[in-house]
Amino acid sequence: MREAFADLMVELGSEDNSLVVLVGDISHGILKPFKMNHPDRYYNIGICEPSMVNLAAGLSKVGLNPVVHTIAPFLIERSFEQIKLDFGYQKLGVNLISVGGAFDYSQLGCSHHCYTDVSLVSHIEGSKVFMPGNVHEFKKLFRNSYKDNSINYFRLSEHPHTIDTSKYPIDIGRALITRPGTEITIATCGAQLSNAHAAAEKLSCLGIESEIVYFPTIKPFDSTTLRRSVEKTKRLITVEELSSQDGLFNLAIQSSIGVPGLKVKQLAINGFIRGYGNYSDLCARAGLTSENITIEIQKLMNKE
Repeated sequence: MREAFADLMVELGSEDNSLVVLVGDISHGILKPFKMNHPDRYYNIGICEPSMVNLAAGLSKVGLNPVVHTIAPFLIERSFEQIKLDFGYQKLGVNLISVGGAFDYSQLGCSHHCYTDVSLVSHIEGSKVFMPGNVHEFKKLFRNSYKDNSINYFRLSEHPHTIDTSKYPIDIGRALITRPGTEITIATCGAQLSNAHAAAEKLSCLGIESEIVYFPTIKPFDSTTLRRSVEKTKRLITVEELSSQDGLFNLAIQSSIGVPGLKVKQLAINGFIRGYGNYSDLCARAGLTSENITIEIQKLMNKE
């Protein structure tokens, strides 16, 4: 997905003279073609992420369209004050492109983990938050939003999901029903779509038919599609590589207020995940596996 981002910058940079790319000492190799074609519109600011966001605000103020790119905790958590003040309060536009997500930099430890980024950007008025799970989704969502003069946050994953979403309309604020079902709603986003489908296959063998509602866009949130699903199934589990304090679960619950007899379960990142390992290891520690999704859904069904 990072390479697709770099390729898209080259493509759009030739079409749009206002596009400027700023990086925090990352992705130099894949962005070399953009730098060669547009040397006056490519800046490596180094590991000075708040300053990079400040500079991007200045570019936006004079009518340019900045794309700011680095690792999620440094782009969003470290620079949140600058995003809030320089872009949110001044109503300027920017495209924030992160990599790393929750556990993609698993071997570098928890300083490189990030679970709160989606929540933080969502708090800013007028922002849009995207969690594209593959290259196709990213390209569609970026092209449809990058010139709309809002704060657009794209959280890219090094572990794209394996579900073919090219047959669905990928629009801003639209959820996808990637598997229809009648007995439980699995709401998910980003790379966890793969685990949701794997769990649904196992559950189908046990006679439990799951409906999967997938959210490439987190904000604006497609409350209508989620509510229609839970009104039918009366059961909901959310699966997300985001903080359990404020993420997809909260949005889903707000969308489901008043649905009679609704039973719910959340699978998210609860507290700091310390230690090392690969991406799958850390997902397993957080309970984000197809096996655990299957177990938790069976528990939810058996409570009746």
